[in-house]
Amino acid sequence: MKMKTSITLSDDLLREVDELAKSSSRSEVIEHALRDFLAARQRAARDARDLEIMNKLADAYNVETTDLLTYQPWIELGE
Repeated sequence: MKMKTSITLSDDLLREVDELAKSSSRSEVIEHALRDFLAARQRAARDARDLEIMNKLADAYNVETTDLLTYQPWIELGE
């Protein structure tokens, strides 16, 4: 369901919206931009949570990785 609303935009922003809306409507352009903005905020929040988890576990991962590297055979290339 769509609802009618009123917003106030600066002149320069509205001109850019109008330029983009030549083949659609202002409402469609603004709705698309707002959906993109909200999705980007959700991604940023998710990425921040993931980074926090990785940082908490980094020391343990580094110890495990160092241990695993001791089991890897080293190949000398070239001569």
